[in-house]
Amino acid sequence: MAVRLDGQVVLVTGAGRGLGRAYALDLAKHGAKVVVNDFGGSVSGEGHDDTPAQQVVNEIKAAGGEAIADGGDVGSYEDCYKMVKLAVDTWGRLDAVVANAGILRDVTIHNMSEQDWDAVIRVHLKQCYNLAHHAWPIFRQQSYGRFVMATSTSGLIGNFGQANYGAAKAGMYGLMNVLKLEGEKYNINVNLIAPAAQTRMTANLMGRDPNDPERAVVMAPEHVAPAVTYLCSPQCEESGICIAASGGRYSRIAIVANRGVTYDPHEFKDADWFAANWSKITDLSDAYVPWSFRETREEHYAAKKAAQA
Repeated sequence: MAVRLDGQVVLVTGAGRGLGRAYALDLAKHGAKVVVNDFGGSVSGEGHDDTPAQQVVNEIKAAGGEAIADGGDVGSYEDCYKMVKLAVDTWGRLDAVVANAGILRDVTIHNMSEQDWDAVIRVHLKQCYNLAHHAWPIFRQQSYGRFVMATSTSGLIGNFGQANYGAAKAGMYGLMNVLKLEGEKYNINVNLIAPAAQTRMTANLMGRDPNDPERAVVMAPEHVAPAVTYLCSPQCEESGICIAASGGRYSRIAIVANRGVTYDPHEFKDADWFAANWSKITDLSDAYVPWSFRETREEHYAAKKAAQA
């Protein structure tokens, strides 16, 4: 299968450096016209600089591609509208969005200020609402769209000192599961990428040497980019999938359910009964990935009927 995005327009946020830059360059390499967004702030979200976005645009153009820079703030409802409008005004369409921009303000929960919490949620999670809200009418009208959000194993699995970041990233999983349902009728696919790479944001994390040349190769953002390009492409027909990607490994992360323990709901159980059945209730040997809340409910009611029979 040849993955191509010829004639398609993709908006990538946080594309001035690191992973976003790698995504933008790879998308352009595969034929996409790219809106390169980057606010140009610090890792913690301070400051503003239009230079990083423009530098990536220059790289794309030098390689024969088409791109335009945007310096908007992804946490701003109005700025995200302008990003989407920029794509449509420039090329007449918008086919895919990669919500990648992010900041870090790592601190343990008892020391975390309200400002640190709000800033990270705003940039990561509110960004996804802003972009989806403004892109959705276009996707619906053209009966096509690809929406990719950059989550993290920090949110899906956990990482010490990142309650704000983890909550925002985990929120994207729930948002994906709703948007995949809302978009299905209109050929709008919604997926997640959970990347691990050596970037400006991860260079100083505990236990990592930012000057390690071997790590710069094996954890290069370019290892993640092919997955994002595929998720943005017409060739990707899947929706509601979370892909973990890093140097040398791609895998799927999913929230699963099990069949659990059923009983006649006309009978009321107590905490002792619950404790006695704990191992069966939490056993994941029969785990499955539910498609939707409705499907899970239907299976639940079927199990209850079976218990009453």
